[in-house]
Amino acid sequence: MLRVLAVDDEKPALEELLYLLRSDPRVRSAEGATDATEALRRIGRALEAGPDGDEAVDVVFLDIHMAGLTGLDVARLLAGFARPPLVVFVTAHEGFAVQAFDLKAVDYVLKPVRKERLAEAVRRVSDLAGPAPAAQPPAEQIPVELGGVTRFVPVDDIAYVEAQGDYARLHTDEGSHLVRIPLSTLEERWAARGFVRIHRSHLVALGRIDELRLDGGATTVRVGSAELSVSRRHARQLRDLLMRHVRA
Repeated sequence: MLRVLAVDDEKPALEELLYLLRSDPRVRSAEGATDATEALRRIGRALEAGPDGDEAVDVVFLDIHMAGLTGLDVARLLAGFARPPLVVFVTAHEGFAVQAFDLKAVDYVLKPVRKERLAEAVRRVSDLAGPAPAAQPPAEQIPVELGGVTRFVPVDDIAYVEAQGDYARLHTDEGSHLVRIPLSTLEERWAARGFVRIHRSHLVALGRIDELRLDGGATTVRVGSAELSVSRRHARQLRDLLMRHVRA
C-alpha cells in the first residue's frame, strides 16, 4: 500500500489528482501540497521519521510548472537524499521527458490526467516497491544464412531490426543479417527481451538506445551510429518504457 504526496500549485488540478489517487486500492494514503517549499518540508519530515513513520512518503506525484521551485528542481533536490521517495511527473507539457529520464522518474503522466493512465503509473510504482522482477529468459539464438553456411546469432547481440518486405534485417555491432521472418513476428517473440516497436519499419532493443531526441515535434533515437525515426503512434509508449528501463 503506497503513501503518496501530490504536488500542484493549481488547486482544482491537485484536488482531482488526489481524488483519483485515493480511489486506487493500491494507495494507502494521499496528501497534497500546493507548492514546492511545502512539499519539501513534508518530505523532510517523512525522511527524518523513517519508512515506518506516520508521515512516510513512498512516492511524490509532481507537477513541473509551479511558482518558485519547479517540479524538476524538487526532483533534483530529492536525488541528493540517501533514500528519497520515488517520483512521478504530472504535467501538461511533453517537452521535459528527457530531463525526467535523467532524474530517474518512474513515470511521466500528461494532463489532463486520465484515470486509466494514472492507474498505470501507480502500478509501475507498486512494481518497483514490490518484489524483484523474475529473471530474464535463457539466452536465445536465431539462425541466419551466410553463403550456404548457417550461423547462429545471439539475440542479445542485435541492436535493432529493420523491416524489408517479408524479410527482416538484423543489425548487430559486427554487421547485418537478412532473415525471412516478418517484423511483427519478431516483435511478439522478443517483447520479453526488451525489444520495442518504434516505427512500422523498426524494432529496437531498449537497452541499446543511446539517445532520445525531440526536435520540432519529431522524435528520433540513436542506436550506435544509426539514427532512427519514432512514429507519433509509438513515441509516448517508448518514453514510458525508457523511463522504466532507466529507473530499473
